[in-house]
Amino acid sequence: MATETSAVPPQLSSHNQLYRQVGLIGLLWASEGSIIGSGWLFGAQGALATAGPAALLSWGIAAVIVIVLALVHAELGGLFPIAGGTARFPHYSFGGAVGASFGWFSWIQAAAVAPVEVIAMIQYAQHWHFTSGWMYTKPSITGTQHILSHTGLIVAVILIAIMVGINFLGVRRLTLVNSVATWWKVGVPLLAIFVFAAASWHSGNFSADGGFMEAGWKNILLAIPGTGIVFSMLGFEQAIQLAGESENPKKHLPRATILSILIGAAVYILVQVVFIAALPASQIKGGWGSAPFTALAYPIAGIATLLSIGWLATILFIDAVISPGGTALIYATATSRISYGLSRNGYVPEAYARTNSRGVPWVGLVTAFISGCIFFLPFPSWQSMVGLTTSASVLMYAGAPLAFGVFRNRLPGLERPYKLPGGAVVAPIAFVLANMIVLWSGYDTIYKVDVTVLIGYFLLALSRVLNLNPIKPVLDFKAAQWLPVYLVGSLLIIWVSSFDTGGAGSLSRPPLHFGYDMGVMAVFSLAIYFWAQAVALPTARIEAMIAEVVVAEESVVH
Repeated sequence: MATETSAVPPQLSSHNQLYRQVGLIGLLWASEGSIIGSGWLFGAQGALATAGPAALLSWGIAAVIVIVLALVHAELGGLFPIAGGTARFPHYSFGGAVGASFGWFSWIQAAAVAPVEVIAMIQYAQHWHFTSGWMYTKPSITGTQHILSHTGLIVAVILIAIMVGINFLGVRRLTLVNSVATWWKVGVPLLAIFVFAAASWHSGNFSADGGFMEAGWKNILLAIPGTGIVFSMLGFEQAIQLAGESENPKKHLPRATILSILIGAAVYILVQVVFIAALPASQIKGGWGSAPFTALAYPIAGIATLLSIGWLATILFIDAVISPGGTALIYATATSRISYGLSRNGYVPEAYARTNSRGVPWVGLVTAFISGCIFFLPFPSWQSMVGLTTSASVLMYAGAPLAFGVFRNRLPGLERPYKLPGGAVVAPIAFVLANMIVLWSGYDTIYKVDVTVLIGYFLLALSRVLNLNPIKPVLDFKAAQWLPVYLVGSLLIIWVSSFDTGGAGSLSRPPLHFGYDMGVMAVFSLAIYFWAQAVALPTARIEAMIAEVVVAEESVVH
């Protein structure tokens, strides 16, 4: 049953307003600080073990996909500069049922990143003797994955508390701390790239052990979601999450979004290049998947140690605290802003839209701390959490091209500070590409994400039944008719694909062979895209929803 929203647009009081205090550099470094995190410390190792030297193609393909998605987000961010934007664009184009689903994807991925980064910090901290007991491995269960011990869990909780605590200082101080940290986070990888290239360059490594393409195309694609490549490049949307606190959002958001992913992609690809070239011959014998380098607990710092560059290794171990810590810090911010946006749209309790005297949505921060602690329990290792985070993120990103197409068709006259050239063609391509990453993630990962969707529906329904928010979004089931088909259909395609790890696709001859499965997913994605465009909300309804919330938030300038 649909329940109409209040006829009176919700106004922002002093208890639920955000302060516009963040400039271009603050927005750019919010995104860049999220992109350059633990991924650069682990991603190159996992990608090389899975795809061999062709991991460079994995990074290149991922970069193209993420850049296309970022361009779509750049137009949307300038069009609607509101807090927690990625969680809210589908709401304005398809109504409550779709908005709740993609909003939940957005919140899950943001809430999971800080715990991922904290685990990375602790794993690298094993290098220091006084922390050697914080982590341990269980080969019979996790193979070589490092998982948190009981002491490690306590330390992880303390670190999450610190990240959340800094956020209580307010967005101006937060962006100052993050900007300083991000200069370091970008500078250290560039230093490592230069030093590795100068100290040890073995061009023969790119064709060793069977050649550049020895692993084959399937492994190249599997490496994209499975080894942390996509995870490493996530974060460009953080500038959009802070749109409600930007000094000049329509001008700065598109620039910050596009620049951040271009810088991040360049850094990651160069790191992979020097990681391959710097490895001594003794480290790559026996096949890429089982070569000695795969056992390095601290991959990047381990290379510096192998090359006897002690001073660089020391810097890298220090960076292993700063880089993941900075990313965890900004994602704690993003989680609270997404919950703020969900509250402003009426999906979660009104309390999540309340801010303190510094303009900080404090209830969302407390929830970010609690959820971060909970994530450590079922996902106690870096690798185990990366898969879930990547899949939830890509599903979140998939909502943007759908909303993009609706706004282009229904609201062509709105001012667009950045207008994506060829947007009518790019948007459906972006949706297909997002779903390709979902396919490559495999059934075992995607079904877990779908389970979290059911949990989210329950929590959102509970908030509505208990009347915890006076804003009652219309669910608009007609505009959401494609959603269950999309979620169930994509899951079934993955189950019978060559990328599945447990269902029909795990057979020696899966129903959908490699290549055909991607073709089926592409056709299915295009069908869903154009179906969604056809049944999206009418122009008048979209304009009314935007007026209720966006206009009120844009008027708050401090």
